[in-house]
Formats: sequence, structure tokens, C-alpha cells
Amino acid sequence: MIDVTQVLTVAGIDSSGGAGANADLKTFHNQGVYGASVITGLTAQNTLGVQNILPTPTDFISDQFKSVLSDLDIRSLKTGALFDADRVHVVADEIARSDVTDVVVDPVMVAKGGAKLLTDDAIEAVKNELFPLATVVTPNLAEASVLLNRAIETMDDMMVAAYDLQQLGPKNVVLKGGHLKDSHSDDVADYVAFADGTGRWYHAPRIETYRTHGTGDTLSAFITAHLAQGETLVDIMPRAKAFMNAAIAETIAVGHGHGPLNHWVTG
Repeated sequence: MIDVTQVLTVAGIDSSGGAGANADLKTFHNQGVYGASVITGLTAQNTLGVQNILPTPTDFISDQFKSVLSDLDIRSLKTGALFDADRVHVVADEIARSDVTDVVVDPVMVAKGGAKLLTDDAIEAVKNELFPLATVVTPNLAEASVLLNRAIETMDDMMVAAYDLQQLGPKNVVLKGGHLKDSHSDDVADYVAFADGTGRWYHAPRIETYRTHGTGDTLSAFITAHLAQGETLVDIMPRAKAFMNAAIAETIAVGHGHGPLNHWVTG
């Protein structure tokens, strides 16, 4: 019998397969961990946008948590789209009651096609209830701007923002700078504020493509998988950047809009 590391995604279903729990489970499998799921909602969506959303009843979210955590040995979990404050409340309550060691929070707010995936009151609940439980949070610049209620337009802004987000409770902050206005056109820089007070930039070549559906989910799932395997974030990040670069660069032809990443790449 093979002993396998077990992890959990708490996220919505992307009916086109490229983002949400779909991307998380593909990434978990790619990285050699067993992925379970708590589904927070269904979406009718494709690479062109989100056409409809059906949130999961909160009591059924609790039932899923209880089913999974009473049986599986979940080492780490990640959250994705939670849709509204009621679902944030129940997810935060269930995580707080659990024995899961590492929690990765991806504060999903807007889909690639522009659909809003988190209500205003839910944003406050994420800050107040989920962030203090998080080992790592992984906002992009737009999400960080909303969370901090200010513009983030330079690399200096990014560094300050990462530490300000850390003051909301998470141990570590991975601030993704893919859309930074003052970044070099051939470079993508992310800044990580670590729990010990240090910070570091991580750079990768910029790839000009519109096939980036599910990038945030995939990065946070990669981090979740490797935290569960006992690795430190400082060791995970270079591999995470390399994996993301390959998944974006080795394009697959799916859909007619913001196509998905290639979750078959090695790394």
C-alpha cells in the first residue's frame, strides 16, 4: 500500500475545466499529492466568461468538510472562489475547527472574463476571518488594491503592500505582479513577504499570451501541494515560478478566449 500526501481544495467548479477546483485538482495530481474537494459553488462558464453562478448551500459546504476531514488525513488546504459572506463565514468556521496544518488563501474576486466572484461584504469577511487563519495568501495586484483600498502601481508599492497585507493576519504573502505598470515588458516579478519579516523578489520571463485562465488557482495549488509535503515557502517559490512559466509557455489549444494552462507540464 502506498502512503500518499492528501490535500484539499475549497473552491468552485469551472464547467470549462480551466480554473477553480478543476485547476487545483489537476495541479495536485501533477505534483504527486492526492486531492479532495469541498465545492463552494457551480459556474456556467467557458474561456469567454462566466454566464451563471450557483453557490452551494452553506450547510452542504459544512457537510462536505465533515465528510472529508473525518476520514482523510488532510495536510494542507487552499481556498478559491467563495462568492459571498455567508460562504466565507462557514468556510472560515470549518477551517478554524479543523486540524489542518497549512492553509493557503487565494482571494479570488474577479474571473478572467471580468465576472465578479466575491461580494463587497465577503471581501471584508475574507480579511477579518480567513486571513488570520492563513499560512499563505496569494493575491494579484488588483485583489491587493481592493483589500488595501489603494492603488499599487510600482515595485515599491508592491513591497509595502505585501507587508501591509501581512498585518491583516497571514503568515506569508505572495503578491503577484503580472500586471505591474512599471515592470519591464519582458519580466514578471512577484514579491513574497515571509513570516520571519524578510522578503524576496521572484522573476520570470513575460510570455505574451491570452491563454492564462486559471493561473492564480494553479499557483496557489502548487504551493498547497508542497507545503503538505513539508517544504518551506522559500524553497517552494522558485519551483512554483518555473512550473507556472512552463504551464503558460507550453500552450494548449482549448476554447476561443482566455484559454487554460497546460497542466501536463513537468516541474
